[in-house]
Amino acid sequence: MKNILIKGEYFKDAQGRNLMLRGINLGGNVKSPFSVNGASPVQEGLYDNRAITFVGRPFPLAEADEHFNRLRKWGFNFLRLLVSWEAIEHQGPGQYDEAYLDYLYQLVKKAGGYGFNLFIDPHQDVWSRFTGGDGAPRWTLEKVGFDVTHFSDTGAALIQNLPGNSPQKPLPDMIWPTNYNKLACATMFTLFFAGNDFAPKTLVEGEPVQDYLQRHYFQAMQKVAERLKDLPHVIGFDSMNEPSVGWVGWENLHSNWNLLRLGAMPTPLQSMALGSGITQEVEIWQQGLLGARKTRTTVMNFEQRPVWKKGYACVWKENGVWDLDKTGKLQLLRPNHFTEINGRKVDFGRDYFVPFIQKYTQALRAVDSNLTIFIEPPVGTELPSFEATDADNLVHAAHWYDVVTLFTKRYLPFAGADVDAKKVVFGHGKVRRLFIKQLANLKEESRKHLHNAPTLIGEFGIPFDMRAKKAYRTGDFSKQIRALNANYQALEANFLHSTLWNYNSDNTNDHGDYWNGEDLSIFSRNQQTDPHDIHSGGRALRAVVRPYATRIAGTPIKLYFDMELRIFEFEFRHDPAITAPTEFYIPDFRYVPDYIVERSDGTIERNLDKQLLTWHHDPAVELHWIKIYC
Repeated sequence: MKNILIKGEYFKDAQGRNLMLRGINLGGNVKSPFSVNGASPVQEGLYDNRAITFVGRPFPLAEADEHFNRLRKWGFNFLRLLVSWEAIEHQGPGQYDEAYLDYLYQLVKKAGGYGFNLFIDPHQDVWSRFTGGDGAPRWTLEKVGFDVTHFSDTGAALIQNLPGNSPQKPLPDMIWPTNYNKLACATMFTLFFAGNDFAPKTLVEGEPVQDYLQRHYFQAMQKVAERLKDLPHVIGFDSMNEPSVGWVGWENLHSNWNLLRLGAMPTPLQSMALGSGITQEVEIWQQGLLGARKTRTTVMNFEQRPVWKKGYACVWKENGVWDLDKTGKLQLLRPNHFTEINGRKVDFGRDYFVPFIQKYTQALRAVDSNLTIFIEPPVGTELPSFEATDADNLVHAAHWYDVVTLFTKRYLPFAGADVDAKKVVFGHGKVRRLFIKQLANLKEESRKHLHNAPTLIGEFGIPFDMRAKKAYRTGDFSKQIRALNANYQALEANFLHSTLWNYNSDNTNDHGDYWNGEDLSIFSRNQQTDPHDIHSGGRALRAVVRPYATRIAGTPIKLYFDMELRIFEFEFRHDPAITAPTEFYIPDFRYVPDYIVERSDGTIERNLDKQLLTWHHDPAVELHWIKIYC
């Protein structure tokens, strides 16, 4: 039996108490092999897919006790443990890295010894390391005909660790998401989710490309599930980190629309042409607080280099999307190619994402029938509707970020991005209410579309390298503390479970999380001035290490923590069927041993060694409240 059960919108323990899962993503460095120097501006071995290893990601087993002990001390009780498809199957289709699977088992087993429950996250960003992100093995790209060494030359992907990029001339901050709609990533996601409809002529070893890619993905995750199935603290698997719709539903192939317009923005048709060696004049865009604007144009692929291997042609040309006319001019043949199938308008969620989740769930539960599946809809889309028979033991694991802070690397408490209304909100109070509302909307999606399933915010967090890494020079992390506290207060107002992004064991001030300029780790060796102090190395701990109810003998009504005054308030309505007490994490990092406890009723017990407060409520009282301060 799994350690955590699901009933309605709640996670529950064996005594029926509602759990509060306060977790962390472990960790950001899993995006790159342990054997590759991610800090190098020119990454040696970038194109190697065989002589690599992910053993040691997120940290070597010899360091595990240090990191798990620190995370437990900081009050985390849940892990989103990252793996990648590449780590499992990097050598070739059906060739699994047994050493990595052995390492993963030992790491996960040790996590359980420290009291952590967890779920496995098959992590990807913009498909693969070879397309500017992480996740899928190189061979997935080559099987459809891509020459991965020509992605940068043809505008098919922006890749950080290539010649021409350096500390003196780095890629702009947070430009990597633009890869989602460039040729390589958009093609792969379209083929993965919807290739049977939109690329029926594309076969891999005689098998439809969608079926081929999904089959290998499912089988790779089954290998992980098989290795871990005897560990009860592994409660489930994420479906896929931040998937993309690719070009499915794209109505105008002459438009460079994107969630983020930054840098060179070829349209889908231009991307297809560039990949076939046809020079294109492409728009350059700049992003600002009030939106994006076109600044100029540039000529791309002047050398007319193709991105397709010898003997392969553009997937989309072969499937009738475009061609050259008799004069050699680029011609769009099927303007509605990605929007209609047999005259029916497609809906990505209904037609492709829900069936993917159904097949993925079936594949994993064939290994372990008790697995919970954490699902993430594609970036920028709403959770689609699931039938009640398909929603059993599913969790909505959406992500949420304060996008102004994330993309500007500045904390502006008076400015927030209302993504739905496509406007900027000004005013401290309005921003606070906006955060609470955005998270409440995600919870409402779970109620409407997933039959009141639990909601867990799979990622949230803030960049620590704000204002050109000023805090690393001054030691003043006050802005980071305030930004992260604002995140947590919005989560707490909605009683939401969460896994913070992220804990990176080898983060440095110079190189951050070693991936596309990101630096969101709450731990860094550079801040670790005293290795004997478990808190040393922590960033913004005043915001991170905060009290909360871990096990609740009923339904929470109020959860509030004043970070500055260290006042914690909690209310709940008890469940008459539950006789077990309510438990709280009270960090000694913030509270002296004789902290004050006021309460409506009942008795309390303190376990200072475990940072635990146990509250035995009086069942004769209906509504219970507690206030803790020092």
